Amino acid sequence: MDAGLTSWWAGLAYVLYLLYAVLRVMRKPASGAVEYLVAGRRLTLPAFVATLVSSWYGGILGVGEYAWRHGLSNWLVFGLPYYLYAAVFALVLAARARRSRLLSMPDLLEQRFGRGPALVGAGTLFVMTAPAAYVLMLGVLVQAATGWPLWLAVCLGALLSVAYVFRGGLKAVVDTDRVQFVLMFAGFLVLVPVCVVKLGGWNWLQAQLPPAHLTWDGGLGWQAVFVWYFIALSTLVEPAFYQRCYAAQDEKTARRGILISIAFWIVFDLLTTTAGLYARALMPDLADPVQAFPALAARVLPGFWQGVFTVGLLATIMSTVDSYAFIAAVTLGRDLVGRWRGFDEARSLRAAQWSLGVTAAAAVTMALAAGSVVTLWKVLGSVGTPVLLFPLGLAQTTRRLDGRRVVTSMLGAGGVATVWLLLGRGGPWLGIEAIFPGLLVSALVLAPALRRGRERRLDPAEAKDDHDGNGD
Repeated sequence: MDAGLTSWWAGLAYVLYLLYAVLRVMRKPASGAVEYLVAGRRLTLPAFVATLVSSWYGGILGVGEYAWRHGLSNWLVFGLPYYLYAAVFALVLAARARRSRLLSMPDLLEQRFGRGPALVGAGTLFVMTAPAAYVLMLGVLVQAATGWPLWLAVCLGALLSVAYVFRGGLKAVVDTDRVQFVLMFAGFLVLVPVCVVKLGGWNWLQAQLPPAHLTWDGGLGWQAVFVWYFIALSTLVEPAFYQRCYAAQDEKTARRGILISIAFWIVFDLLTTTAGLYARALMPDLADPVQAFPALAARVLPGFWQGVFTVGLLATIMSTVDSYAFIAAVTLGRDLVGRWRGFDEARSLRAAQWSLGVTAAAAVTMALAAGSVVTLWKVLGSVGTPVLLFPLGLAQTTRRLDGRRVVTSMLGAGGVATVWLLLGRGGPWLGIEAIFPGLLVSALVLAPALRRGRERRLDPAEAKDDHDGNGD
């Protein structure tokens, strides 16, 4: 059977599975805030690992793009720093998050600092979690398979990805992630061994690749790699981590689940980086590096297995689109609009559901405007991380800073980082990446209050981690 036709059939089978998921959710939608937002706090260890691994690795075409361009440094940029901070989250924050019995990160900011920081944090999180990069990748795949215009492919992909989340909430996301977790590994466990057998092993790669592709920095210099170790600090303010920890059945599940997930990410990064090297060696003149993985599969895989790989790519991306679309919609509808307007929990949940449409539209707009997956990651991480990192870190302690000072630090850090990006459109302004001045501003605003002891300790009732306040 023709490879293209096989991929069509495989893709159709996957779409039918998602439609089945929609119909299943429609029969028994989630009810109540705890059920809708954190799946009733019943995630077992296997479900926790499957949903976290698959939802946090949707940038598969961006990984292919970077590995094609810069080789082995892909692992040092998109692998190692994220493992390190994920381990810190597991060992330091995971149990605290589960013990808090909160429902969202803005809930934590409001509990510690008041309504103003919670609103600014919610607005920042919405922009960071609107799944623009992943919608763009999904559109690229749909366009390659159908020949449709990119804007139409992006819109259809976004619509399908949020359909089953509307009524099912996090449980619907987790149910689909169980299948998508298997599919994402299956695709690359097919592709990489076939490349080794058909093309050759490490010696063949060394002979075909530019020397810079086998160096630690990919020929980019130390700062281009080093900056990602600061952008990766976003892991410590990663809403998907917090949400899964809130949803875990106990503290031990949250901690162990993240540590086990790191092991799976290491294996998957080994597979994807290797595939990126083969793509560059086999197709040095590839016009669009975002297409590195699909183009490699088309060159080396027979029809049926090419279809398996295509579905694996779709599953990898869509598991992230639905997860982040859900987080962004909850952040916009419940944590921003609902908190600002003073809605009760029922009205806030309805606002979150209808915010899925706004989230999809925002993601599509950002995706079509940016055009590059890696650019979207870098811009959003460079602005959002300085806004949230220090306030959320302090929120984990038993200190309460003045809310106005926290808002000033958040707005100042985000504003400086944004202006720095705009001034450096041709590259980092003054040779300095935007995340650094943003973090500096946040630290300078918050440090005096800590140094002069202006913060006050929470009283014992406030310091307890068993606060819920959301009807759990």
